[in-house]
Amino acid sequence: MSEKSVYLFREGNAQMRDLLGGKGANLSEMTNIGLPVPPGFTVTTEVCIQYLELNALPEGAWDEILAALADMEQSLGKKLGDSDNPLLLSVRSGARISMPGMMDTILNLGLNADTLQAVIRQTDNERFAYDSYRRFIMMFSDVVMADGREALYKQAYEEVFDGLKEERGAKNDLDVDADGMHELCDRFLAHFKEQYGADFPTDPREQLRLAIAAVFRSWNNDRAAAYRDAEGIPHDFGTGVNVQSMVFGNQGDDCGTGVAFTRNPANGENVVYGEYLMNAQGEDVVAGVRTPLPIAELEQQNPQIYQQFEGFCRTLEQHYREMQDIEFTIEHGRLFILQCRSGKRTGAAAVKIAVDMAKENLITKQEALLRVTADQLDQCLHPQIDPAAEIDQIAEGLPASPGAASGIAVFSAEVATRRGKNGDGEDVILVRPETNPDDLRGMLASNGILTERGGMTSHAALVARGFGLPAVVGAEMIAVDTRERCFRVDEQIIREGDQITIDGTTGRVIKGRVDVVPPSMAGEFGELLEWADEFRRLGIRTNADTPEDTDLAVRFGAEGIGLCRTEHMFFAEERRPIVQEMILAAPPTKDELRTVNRLETELERASDVHRPEIQSELDRARARHQEYHARYQGALDKLLPFQKEDFVGIFEALEGRPCTIRLIDPPLHEFLPSLEELLVEVAQLRIQQPDSAELGEREVLLHAVEQLHEQNPMLGLRGCRLSILFPEIVEMQARAIAEAAVAVKQAGDDVHPEVMIPLVGHVNELRHVRSLLESVVREITEQAGVDIPWLFGTMIEVPRAALTADEIAPHAQFFSFGTNDLTQMTFGYSRDDAEGKFLATYLENGILPSNPFESLDINGVGRLMRICVDQAREVNPGIKLGICGEHGGDPDSIKLCHELGLDYVSCSPYRVPVARLAAAHAALLEQAPSPKT
Repeated sequence: MSEKSVYLFREGNAQMRDLLGGKGANLSEMTNIGLPVPPGFTVTTEVCIQYLELNALPEGAWDEILAALADMEQSLGKKLGDSDNPLLLSVRSGARISMPGMMDTILNLGLNADTLQAVIRQTDNERFAYDSYRRFIMMFSDVVMADGREALYKQAYEEVFDGLKEERGAKNDLDVDADGMHELCDRFLAHFKEQYGADFPTDPREQLRLAIAAVFRSWNNDRAAAYRDAEGIPHDFGTGVNVQSMVFGNQGDDCGTGVAFTRNPANGENVVYGEYLMNAQGEDVVAGVRTPLPIAELEQQNPQIYQQFEGFCRTLEQHYREMQDIEFTIEHGRLFILQCRSGKRTGAAAVKIAVDMAKENLITKQEALLRVTADQLDQCLHPQIDPAAEIDQIAEGLPASPGAASGIAVFSAEVATRRGKNGDGEDVILVRPETNPDDLRGMLASNGILTERGGMTSHAALVARGFGLPAVVGAEMIAVDTRERCFRVDEQIIREGDQITIDGTTGRVIKGRVDVVPPSMAGEFGELLEWADEFRRLGIRTNADTPEDTDLAVRFGAEGIGLCRTEHMFFAEERRPIVQEMILAAPPTKDELRTVNRLETELERASDVHRPEIQSELDRARARHQEYHARYQGALDKLLPFQKEDFVGIFEALEGRPCTIRLIDPPLHEFLPSLEELLVEVAQLRIQQPDSAELGEREVLLHAVEQLHEQNPMLGLRGCRLSILFPEIVEMQARAIAEAAVAVKQAGDDVHPEVMIPLVGHVNELRHVRSLLESVVREITEQAGVDIPWLFGTMIEVPRAALTADEIAPHAQFFSFGTNDLTQMTFGYSRDDAEGKFLATYLENGILPSNPFESLDINGVGRLMRICVDQAREVNPGIKLGICGEHGGDPDSIKLCHELGLDYVSCSPYRVPVARLAAAHAALLEQAPSPKT
């Protein structure tokens, strides 16, 4: 706990981020390195936490604030509330992790009737003074008085302003003259009194006290909470409050304001990139109220200011060794830096900036890898519009955040939230005149964002880049009508529900849906992943069931297949009927065999009188059994070439890399129609067509489905249990794998098949099935005279298997954790039911810290895995250990796998690059990382 509640900028530094917040720490750092920062002070994040607990400033904090204010007044020669030389202040939030636009700001604090007249005398600019006053009234009302209803209150003030502009024939704010601004302030003050039943506060110190408290409260507003949820920021950090002397970009044409990045935040290019507005305040730029000018134009308009600003950009980037987002104001030709922070950027920009800075020796390779998050790398895998696609381009805007997105146009955050990702699950594009922080939930529910106004540093652009959402902003060719829920482009009207596509890479707005193509792996993206491979220790494999998926994963850097689900090969349209034929033959085969065995026993014991009758029945039973068996084996014989062909393609795509093949796992009923539907169908046929051949066929099918029906099929006849009861199925699979391996080996390519026996819970299950498979494989490879290095192992997905790993490991050459089922069985949750029934409520109420089906549960599932790893390695030091559940693509789960000492993780093809990076992060975050050899 800090001894102080308040720090002057000159007293802090960049290392005090947790206490001062990011903005306060950076203002202090810039002050200390000599940049032109308007003086001020920071009220600490600790005070915020105390305020939120007490609903009041802690004891002594206000006295410290007044002391810091007095220091400012003395250094500037101005005084808050002074009627001759007033000090005006900005009051702004600043969390330790940047949350742009999520909390509240108040500018021009300190204005009242007396200080307003002093500003007019000092500046000889009546319009500027009243413009500043109307902004202050509006902001103060929004932030301090609105009590969580900022959007409604802001809209009410905007409607007052729009009414005055309409009366005076003004198209935009700058068209309203001094007299109009004076009248607007009177209307604002009258509106305030009407709303609250009291006059607007005139005591500047009371204004300051109320403003600081309101900014603290804004830490808990809906949009800030939603942003923290989306970014994984703890809710107990709190925000600092920065009180700073005002400088004005709206005093005339030699004044201005802007936001710029030391590098391009959309593509990472090493050029100063940003926007500015002359005769404006900073909120005008980020709010998108006016479309600003590119920063490059400032070089033509005022070369001296531009060169000075460019120098500050280089200074800050070199000092922080990171791309910076900088806010600045020009007041009568004098440049001030109001803020710097690490700039939000797209995934593509993050990769390029990290690689470029490493090559510039600004950071190390290790730092470059740690600078790029898994989410940012994932953004680079976003699809782009197919260059060959026919498109109907209707407008163009600024390419604020790359990637292509198609969906229905919606015109409010509420509709986007209801119909989008977290609601009905539709693809939606949120279309707005401009966005503001209150739109955040709707933006996060959308596939992309389109705005009529705003620039590359507008709220829409910043949020979209931060969350990897494609965005096109400042598309001034469109006219958005939120009341009619449409936008117009010339004679065309796009209404809510119409399909549109936006291209955040080029800025195009397209009517209808458009085909997309996968991204490129070249350039800085590939280079960064090569660096990741130098440091990671975990191998990276993929989950793939087809040659196409295998080829894609290999191009993404997969080192083999960690899970090939053979049953997925059965679902193809031309194969499913054969599988059904096999299933319909298999259960009766077992029944008839039992009948044959029973009759053979009866025949041995029967008297001469009954023997002919029993013999006749036995002959019929044997015939039925042979018929069923022939059909069963015939179906398997039809499936074998399909399986073999698939494995040949996969082995060829792997080019000698290992392939872990899981034998058939799901219950057989998944390949058959629903029992409930069949019962209804057969009942209707018995009434309507009692003598039909169709009824007979459906009754046979019903009999098979009833025999396979289970109360809890996920814990029933599947996995190795299915292999033991119906060994012919896995014998066919083993034969297909072996014949494919032999064919590929004879063609000159290496193959490394690893056969995985699923759902083992007892060592005898593994021993039984492995013996069966090995005999088939040995027969085929010996006949071919080919030497193939086979491995046999099991998937650890039953808790008992994990707990008895010391018994199972001596009979396995590898273990692969099937964490989807292991999580289900450890928690006792049905994944399919939990996520739709109660899991969301658990997460919302903090009952679970995260979804255990997305990120591994360390204390439960993780503990089982640790027991398994330790026991297995103790009895079989050479055993290969991996993970093939969906957790294999989750960075936090990958970190756990690294800590457990697994050999590899396996994930979907598109997660392979993310897994490579996450594995490198896990190694680099150790105290002494060792490069992979």
